[in-house]
Amino acid sequence: VREASERVVDAMTATFDICAPGMSKHDIVDRLRREEHDRDLVFEYCLIAAGNSHNRAPSDQRLKAGDVISLDSGGNYKGYIGDLSRMGVVGDPDAELHDLLHEIEEVQQAARGAISPGARGGDIIAAGEEAVRRAPHGNVLDYTAHGIGLVSHEAPRLTGHGPVPYAPYDADRPLQPGMVISIETAMLHPSRGYIKLEDTLIVTEDGWEAPGDIARGWNMARKT
Repeated sequence: VREASERVVDAMTATFDICAPGMSKHDIVDRLRREEHDRDLVFEYCLIAAGNSHNRAPSDQRLKAGDVISLDSGGNYKGYIGDLSRMGVVGDPDAELHDLLHEIEEVQQAARGAISPGARGGDIIAAGEEAVRRAPHGNVLDYTAHGIGLVSHEAPRLTGHGPVPYAPYDADRPLQPGMVISIETAMLHPSRGYIKLEDTLIVTEDGWEAPGDIARGWNMARKT
C-alpha cells in the first residue's frame, strides 16, 4: 500500500502538470492512466470532476481557465491498492479556494488525530464527523473512513454508513499496527464545484504514517 500510494500521487501530480484549457475530462483520465502505467501500476479507476460540476464521470466536458479539477484514483501495485484524491486548478487558486480546501484539511487532520494503536476504530469516524459539524460548510461536506489494502474497502470496518455498506465490525475494537485506513472528505460546493482530499494512513507502533502525503494543496495546471 505504501508503494502504491506514493506512485498514484506521483502520477496525479504529473497529470496536473499537463492540464490546460480545452482538454476534456476523457483526455485527463487517459493521461493519468498512462502515468500510472509508467509507474508500474495497474490502473483501477479514476473519478474526475471539473469546473463547478459535481459529476465525476469521464466525459467530453472541456477545461476552462479557473476551473478546479478533482482527481480520485486507485492504482494497484503488486496486488495492493493506493486510493487517493488530490485537487488542481487551471491557473491560480483564489482566496476562497484556499479557504475551502483548508476547511477540508481541518476535517482530515481531526480524523488523523484519532488514529493510534489501541484507539477505538469508531473514534476515527466520530472525530471527522465532529469536525464536519463545526465547519462553515458542514452542510455540503461528506466525510468517511474505511480500511483499504487488497481491495478498496476492507477491514478495519469502521462505520455502517459509508459508500459501501457493511456491518461496523471494528468500530468498537482497538486499532492495531499495520492496519491501513483511508480517510476522505469531499465538499459539494454549489458554485466552486467538487473539492476533495483522500489520504491513506498506516497505523504504526507509535501513531501513524501517511504514504504519498504530498500535493495536498492546490496543484496548478497551465493557464493556456
